Amino acid sequence: MAMERRMWDLLLILTAAPHSSDVVTSALRLSQAMLDRGGSVRVWACGYANMMTQDTFGDTKLPNTRNPEGHYPSPSAVVQRMIADGGGRFGWIACTACSEERGAVHHVPQVRHRSPLRLAATIAGARQTLYLGGA
Repeated sequence: MAMERRMWDLLLILTAAPHSSDVVTSALRLSQAMLDRGGSVRVWACGYANMMTQDTFGDTKLPNTRNPEGHYPSPSAVVQRMIADGGGRFGWIACTACSEERGAVHHVPQVRHRSPLRLAATIAGARQTLYLGGA
């Protein structure tokens, strides 16, 4: 009996380093917009994008000097919230080769770890794929 493969509405292959440009923020906003429309999104993090989901961040960023009373969630907290709120419609994958190469091996527990050899199968499991980031 053949196992049926789950199809995701959107796969984002994210290669941009956090805070280097607006690419990561755009990926998170695009993901949230898709979730708000009832769609499903999977993010495959490559390169320095794997720094986003490190468990060493904690739940909040450092205080903002312009608004010290404000709450600013860490990147890993944002991803964890999206996974929790997504009801199984949002997933985050850390490329194991990229993670190990950069010493980014302490991901939050909700992040799946996948070999780059599984990227083609992950792309095949998505209706649409967007590549966001640099070379």
